[in-house]
Amino acid sequence: MRETLSALLERVAEEAGDAPALIYGEEIWSYGELLDRSRRAASALAALGVGRGDKVALWLPNVPAWLVLYFALGRLGAVGVAVNTRFRALEVADILARSGAKALAMWPGFKDIDFAGLLAEIGEDALAGLERVLVHDEGEAPVPERVAGKPVTAVRALFEASPLADDRAAPGDPCNIFTTSGTTSKPKFVLHGQQPVTRHARDCVSAFGWDRPGAVSYQATPLCGVFGFSTMMATLAAGAPNVLTPLFTPGAAADAVRRHRVTHFMGTDDMYAGMLALCEEPEPFPSLRLCGYALFNPTLEDFEAKTLARGVPLIGLYGMSEVGALMAVQKIDAPLEDRLAGGGYPVAPEAVVRVRNVETGELCPPGVSGEVEMRCPSLFLRYEGNPEATAAAMTEDGFLRTGDAGRMRADGSFVYEARMGDTLRLAGFLTAPSEIEAHIETHPSVAGCQVVGVAAPRGPRAFAFVRPAGEAVYDETALLAWCRETMANYKVPVRAVPIDAFPVTHSANGTKIQKAELRRMAEAMEADATSAQGAVAL
Repeated sequence: MRETLSALLERVAEEAGDAPALIYGEEIWSYGELLDRSRRAASALAALGVGRGDKVALWLPNVPAWLVLYFALGRLGAVGVAVNTRFRALEVADILARSGAKALAMWPGFKDIDFAGLLAEIGEDALAGLERVLVHDEGEAPVPERVAGKPVTAVRALFEASPLADDRAAPGDPCNIFTTSGTTSKPKFVLHGQQPVTRHARDCVSAFGWDRPGAVSYQATPLCGVFGFSTMMATLAAGAPNVLTPLFTPGAAADAVRRHRVTHFMGTDDMYAGMLALCEEPEPFPSLRLCGYALFNPTLEDFEAKTLARGVPLIGLYGMSEVGALMAVQKIDAPLEDRLAGGGYPVAPEAVVRVRNVETGELCPPGVSGEVEMRCPSLFLRYEGNPEATAAAMTEDGFLRTGDAGRMRADGSFVYEARMGDTLRLAGFLTAPSEIEAHIETHPSVAGCQVVGVAAPRGPRAFAFVRPAGEAVYDETALLAWCRETMANYKVPVRAVPIDAFPVTHSANGTKIQKAELRRMAEAMEADATSAQGAVAL
């Protein structure tokens, strides 16, 4: 069996034919249509000079064009670079410059965000390798001839080319780059290959029950992240329909689940809570069979119990950028405590998970916590352009050091407990505090910055402590306004509190900043602010 993206789509299209692949508003795309348009787009992209190994940035929300372009690039042996639509100019500039993207796909009219304006803010050096901009539109305005000085091609024009029948890719070719936070200020580029991506999609089909009759997925988690991407690929591998939405809103999601009798929903606690809050029925979504979830908002009291009581079949999962989302899943018929835990049973039969005591270096027996290590078919190829980080992430015998704390069960499954480091999960995205710190430290009023996470009314937020620079006048309001202009909103700290010196611990290994003490201080300030707001409201 040839394991490339094009071979996967061709097999499914041959079996599914006219069955719906994508349901987007009132549009319905069959698997045959998705295959045909991806072949046409591949032909057009090849004529524009995109070939094997080239990189094309996909700065798009969940729209059919994302999938068409992705499979077109796969046919050419090119690489799709996922770019979050929440990213601002500096973040996009970094991705474009370091990835060497040859083209960039974008939707200027999405959410009334000035994507063209953001691109125009990027310096010429970062755009030096960019040859063309691919513009998706849904009839908002005429497609411009140039964006940021680069020639423009309308995505819909790509569908007019003659289809490219040949699959120019090999199973070992890279096909995806996802960005993930690391220990440095710049995100790492997680590179995946065609064979691991297609194999993982097929493994997920039976493990999650997408092969059962009537399976339908609701695709609200972003395709620019592995949670949304892995869900989409597994659904496609099953030949099942995907209900695709570019923007999650609770009301529209609730309506879509009912209208299309959705069976599979992968989302966050905020998503489920928001949908249920709008429904009066005791069990408003009877079609749901399996709802994978992630806990991102600690302010949702008794989320799991309340959600299960409304008939939503929650189940614990595990995944990360380096192995893909949905790498493991709990059993739907397991006792409730086991079923809801993160982690589970790997979807690939030959996957191996183990837990290591990081202090002694010994493997932990079942029930004892340590760092989770894993080896599986969906493992990434490398951190592109960062061989040092790749080497540091891998053991000598080929296991990934996940950086997650967990424990094994006696039956070979595992339980995820927490991140071992200080990585924050903000708005569903893992974010290294060092990313935010390094950015804030570029402001002239800042000499140093430390960032921790706090629970805020709308979910986890970053909280910054800042050492003002020299004689500069420090203005917290102005600094936060600058942050909102220059970085993704979910990264913007809820506060940027000035501090004379960071609390530190002196040891034989050097001086370390006490993140735990900063976190305690931040939580106390946030609690005081919440109490004060409540008093004013009374």
